[in-house]
Formats: sequence, C-alpha cells, structure tokens
Amino acid sequence: MYADANKITETFLSIERSANDRWNKGDCTGYFEIYRDDITYFDSATEKLPVGRSAVESHIRALYKNPNIIRSEYLNPEVAISDDGNLAVLGYNLRNFIAEDAGGEKLLTHWDCTEIYRLHDGQWRIAHSHWSFVRNPAIIQNATI
Repeated sequence: MYADANKITETFLSIERSANDRWNKGDCTGYFEIYRDDITYFDSATEKLPVGRSAVESHIRALYKNPNIIRSEYLNPEVAISDDGNLAVLGYNLRNFIAEDAGGEKLLTHWDCTEIYRLHDGQWRIAHSHWSFVRNPAIIQNATI
C-alpha cells in the first residue's frame, strides 16, 4: 500500500465533506469545483455516461433539489492508490439525514460512492464519480441469480 494512504484518505474525505456540506445547504456547485474537465459520471438517474464537466453539470442541475440535509455520515472509507501516487480510488458509504416534523431526524438517502481522483499540478481532482443507492429494495427484490 502507498505510504501516505491515511493522509490521502483524510484529504479526500475533507474534499468530499466540503462539497457535500455545500450540497446539503442548497449549493450543488461545490462538486463542480473539484471535477476535472474530462470527468465521467454515473448515478442512479443516468441513462448513459455523461462525459465532461459541462455534461455532468447539466445532468446534476436538471435533477438537483435542495435536500435540506441536516447531517451526513461517511462510513467505511477505503482508498486504493496507484504505485506512482497520482491516481487513487475512494469508496465510502454516505448516509444523509433530514429533520423530522417531531423534532428528530430520519434517514433520507444511503449511498455507495466511488470517486476516482487524479493528482495534477499538486491538486487532487475527481476524474470519475459513481453514486448508487445502498441495497436498493426494488433492485434486490427483482434480482435474479
């Protein structure tokens, strides 16, 4: 394993938290700032692979609604780093919570996230992003083995 795996993991989680905190408060542009120009992207609503920052931005803006998320949990982060240290894959589970009418909170979404980061000119940028629902009940129910 690459010697700075823990440091890189913390760096990525800091980047993700910053972008996601903005998302939770109604600003979806935080992610756009950390995407490479040639990013590729998948989520549960894509029919085909959006390629390039403009296509990804258009896709996200068409779907985005302010979710009013009050808290997020970043679970099970793992990073695999290339031998030269210039490419890394971050995987984690993201749980988002919204306020309940009774004053508590409830789980809104539970995501699997995979981000492929590339280091260029000293900055980590996302080259590929993939978001899917954790154990989507409809998919599990209809799965065939």
